[in-house]
Amino acid sequence: MSQHPSFMKGSAAARKKRSVLKRFERVDLLRERGEWKEGDRVLGLKKTKPDE
Repeated sequence: MSQHPSFMKGSAAARKKRSVLKRFERVDLLRERGEWKEGDRVLGLKKTKPDE
């Protein structure tokens, strides 16, 4: 089975920055900013924009 061209290595879509972060990425980002401390709830996190 062949692969769709949009999945090919080096395409523009593969290099595009994701606009949605995983929960652990959001926790890491909030921890760096000082907005999340150990013991805070992991559910219901603030919305965050990824660093550029």
